Amino acid sequence: MSTNNSSHLGPASEYLAELSLVDHHVHGVVRDNPTAEAFSNMITESDRTPKSIEVALNSQVGFAVRRWAAPLIGAPAHISADDYFKHRISVGSEFVNSTLLKAANIRHYFLETGYRGDEIHGVEGMRAVTGSTVSEIIRIESVAEALARSGSSAATFAADFVNALATASKNAIGLKSIVAYRIGLDFDPTRPTAKEVEAAAGRWLKEVETTGIARVADPVLIRFLIWTGADLRLPFQFHIGYGDPDLNLHKCDPLLMTDLIRAFEKLEIPILLLHTYPYQRNAGYLAQMFNNVYLDVGLAINYSGARSGAIIAETLELAPFHKILFSSDAWGLSELTFLGAHLFRRGLGRTLDSFVTDDEWSESDAIKVAKAIGHDNALAAYRL
Repeated sequence: MSTNNSSHLGPASEYLAELSLVDHHVHGVVRDNPTAEAFSNMITESDRTPKSIEVALNSQVGFAVRRWAAPLIGAPAHISADDYFKHRISVGSEFVNSTLLKAANIRHYFLETGYRGDEIHGVEGMRAVTGSTVSEIIRIESVAEALARSGSSAATFAADFVNALATASKNAIGLKSIVAYRIGLDFDPTRPTAKEVEAAAGRWLKEVETTGIARVADPVLIRFLIWTGADLRLPFQFHIGYGDPDLNLHKCDPLLMTDLIRAFEKLEIPILLLHTYPYQRNAGYLAQMFNNVYLDVGLAINYSGARSGAIIAETLELAPFHKILFSSDAWGLSELTFLGAHLFRRGLGRTLDSFVTDDEWSESDAIKVAKAIGHDNALAAYRL
């Protein structure tokens, strides 16, 4: 349930306050109390550890946690950063997770399980914690990296990956690629030849054997992984824009992958552009131009806090309203899952209500769009 006072809400905000959401891209939450260092790392997208809890929460997301999450777990709104963390630890991770995930009111989680899955609740764990429906999204790079660690050879890698991805995604509803992190989105969109794949696999597997690190970043192999995924005809998520320092942000503009979008459109494969900030307007353009493109501004919602409404509003400029989805992209901390939902409801509701107040939209149209973005569009895009 929303923490807003419904007596002061407009029609769209009032509707969204009660709407159970579909979160089409999210990760699990940590099981146990995090250390101060772990909490500080999880509350920022940077991989540079903040020097203290106070530094970690000295941001829009930190202020939003102290304002909106704190009262739900029994602490005063705007409590100091250090006192928030101490209180969080005192009430325990199980209580924090249960309380904040219930408050998020998400009825269906599309859970991406390919990143540090051993540290967080997986599909079954999130079902148990939330009582919600949880479906799985498979990260293709993680499947390849597990295969490299298992002893695949250059000659068999292609066939092994085809089989491994088919097995991993047997019960999944979609795939995801982090090509933006590995080589950027300005890559050759064509399918590589078998000979190219074998040569690239040989180079990579030798590197894995030498270094002990399985991180696929070869452009040929990345293209092979994507096209193998395309053969499964599942909806395909792509990380776009904002993320940790492992990426080069100027190479994460979705316009750079327009040729791949065209190719996937011919195959009728939905492409889900995740996060998109600061390229949400470019993503909106692509959603308008191509039948198979959808977008969200998840992650950016959490981290922009009090300014998240402005970012949400920008997604409504060009993108057709049946092409915009909700996601939190929360990882690890249930505060992020809750904030993703709460700030989404507040930002979208306020924007739609302003359209109604100005007589640009009718109340019924505003509520229809709120329901579509918060719930229906994800089910349609993933053919559920």
